[in-house]
Amino acid sequence: MRQKDSMYKKHIKRPVDFIVSLTMLIILSPLLLVVAVLVKNKLGSPILFKQNRPGLNEKIFTMYKFRTMTEQRDEYGELLPDHIRLTRFGKFLRSTSIDELPELLNILKGDMSFIGPRPLLVEYLKYYNDEQRKRHNVRPGLSGLAQVNGRNSLSWEEKFELDVKYVNNISFLEDVKILFLTIKKVFVKEGINFDNTKKNNRFQGTSNNPK
Repeated sequence: MRQKDSMYKKHIKRPVDFIVSLTMLIILSPLLLVVAVLVKNKLGSPILFKQNRPGLNEKIFTMYKFRTMTEQRDEYGELLPDHIRLTRFGKFLRSTSIDELPELLNILKGDMSFIGPRPLLVEYLKYYNDEQRKRHNVRPGLSGLAQVNGRNSLSWEEKFELDVKYVNNISFLEDVKILFLTIKKVFVKEGINFDNTKKNNRFQGTSNNPK
């Protein structure tokens, strides 16, 4: 890593994240308030979906998102399938990535960065091999290299390779490039896969590598 890139990683990236996330929270506060009210009225409480995720150096933090599903249950008290609980409004929040906006709080707090490997499930920690575990050498991001390169077409191994590639080559220009690609894909609705944790697509380790 070049000296200027190392300086960006150590001394500039975090202050930029703090300043930009604070500014965006202030500017977007009317939108956040409106969405919160709509979520409360259409989907119920709690307004925020909270889930533990591993961050920098595998430290566990609570990630925030707007909830997108109801709490509908069957006669036995069990939650109904996701496709039933995911309403039209919830689909809109996901397709526009508005449900991701509360992660600005995570960025402000220092749990996350704007750009970095996406924070995945805590249960995945036991499955990573030594190379894949390097994705936690930096703060996780709102978007990352894997999210703008292939999306759902990538295997877990390919996503992790891109995550580690990002970690090994962090630079200001790379972050700017990923940011603009993310904005482009969100606006043209290319279906960026921010949170790949569905039950039918869980990571269970790489069979040809030691865990």
